[in-house]
Amino acid sequence: MVRTKRRKPILARKLKQIRITMEISQNEIIRMMGLEGTLLREEVSDFERNKRIPSLEVVLAYARAAGVSVEVLIDDDLKLPAKVPVKAKPTKRSKSGR
Repeated sequence: MVRTKRRKPILARKLKQIRITMEISQNEIIRMMGLEGTLLREEVSDFERNKRIPSLEVVLAYARAAGVSVEVLIDDDLKLPAKVPVKAKPTKRSKSGR
């Protein structure tokens, strides 16, 4: 039987860093990834705390939402860019419409 080592929390840190850099909630990252109804906020929390490993589909969705390559997410030796290259979060308009 092959023993598995305890996984490093590097992917978990990267996933959380993406969301924090984008200044969005866990529910908002789920919407950006197009996984509403498929992925729960609690699962995102577990990914970010290294309690669960996301599926390949979810890793791909994170990469696409953040505008980074999947390789950056899965290669422990690669770092995320300082600024995640996605469009800025829309700002709220004032009631006057300005």
